[in-house]
Amino acid sequence: MTKQRKTKLPDLETREELAEFWDNHDFTDYLHEMKPMKVKFAKNLSSGITVRFDTTTLNILRSRAAQKGVGATTLIRMWVIERLKQSTHKAA
Repeated sequence: MTKQRKTKLPDLETREELAEFWDNHDFTDYLHEMKPMKVKFAKNLSSGITVRFDTTTLNILRSRAAQKGVGATTLIRMWVIERLKQSTHKAA
């Protein structure tokens, strides 16, 4: 008896949908679709800055961070670094 290969990973929107999917499926059925990724981790974050937001903005920020599965400060850091890279490329 041969194991039938699954055809395609579904496009899921939320972490809850992803969690439910993987609770009921075996990732080895989808290995043919997976590929390695390079991951960068922030090193030696030695300095900080305080940024104040109004309650509404902070709630939106926290919600967006939760959707991405990261903390609000991590999302802010990602956005700032992304924007700095964009402006550096435009200036060059």
